Amino acid sequence: MFIKKLKIGNVELENNLILAPMAGVTNQPFRIICKELGAGLVCTEMVSSRAIFHDDTKTKTLLNVDGEKRPISMQIFGSDEESISYATKYVSKIADIVDINMGCPAPKVVKNGDGSKLLLDLEKAEKIIKAVVKNSTVPVTLKYRKGWDKENIVAVELAKIAEKNGISAITIHGRTRSEFYLGKADLEIIKQVKQAVKIPVIGNGDVVDEESALKMFEETGVDGIMIGRGSFGNPWIFNKIKYFLETGKKLPEITNQEKLQIMKKHIDLAVAQKGEQAIKELRKHISWYTKNLKNSSEFRNQINKIETKEELKNTIEEYFKTL
Repeated sequence: MFIKKLKIGNVELENNLILAPMAGVTNQPFRIICKELGAGLVCTEMVSSRAIFHDDTKTKTLLNVDGEKRPISMQIFGSDEESISYATKYVSKIADIVDINMGCPAPKVVKNGDGSKLLLDLEKAEKIIKAVVKNSTVPVTLKYRKGWDKENIVAVELAKIAEKNGISAITIHGRTRSEFYLGKADLEIIKQVKQAVKIPVIGNGDVVDEESALKMFEETGVDGIMIGRGSFGNPWIFNKIKYFLETGKKLPEITNQEKLQIMKKHIDLAVAQKGEQAIKELRKHISWYTKNLKNSSEFRNQINKIETKEELKNTIEEYFKTL
């Protein structure tokens, strides 16, 4: 009943479970794995429109989607109309969907007036939305938080502005910027946003398992859900939620052997893309995959000293033999 194909502009998703864009996490290897394990849409890490405007090579490598299964969304952030217009033209040549970030709470993003800082200036937010929609050749979506703080809740107002200016779908995270990731996501405000507009609304915040996914759908009426931190070390969450919402039954827990195979594939993909320098970036993923397993903190200490793919895979295999 809740799992369905979702249309965003002229792009149809296989299902309505979406991997959130997350800096330092949703790189190409992780996106490929999440897509294979049931995500209907994946999104790149957010990229700075100013960095694209200034032709920053490192930023452009974040947008490498060669060989990935489509569709793919690319998220940009910025508060300067010139650079975001340029970045939109660049990104919409390679993406299926362009997503605008107005939710990032990170101090280094906010101090430049970007991300969730735009929630304090809806006039400027509207100008940015207009600039992106005007310059994009693909559907544009908007991801934002319910407001800056409890005195500045703008979720419904911004949803209406977005719809009026040609946004094809919105994702609303049920927290303010000042909450960061503390407390609980506000499902009531997500419901209000869903009732205020006709474009698809995607709910985000605290979806970490089958029950929380069901709760998000039941209590808000959203068209889809976006999963962020719930996917850390848990990319199979998409298949689990999909199966549960379609059948009412739960898939058996993933076995350690299955987990080991996914981890090895993740390592292979990352090293194929970046060489052995990817190993440092993989450490956090391996920590997430092995969280709560026997002697996992001791194992993580071991991992943090490894610098070659062969040693990493051997160490992980030896560890899994002890479980």
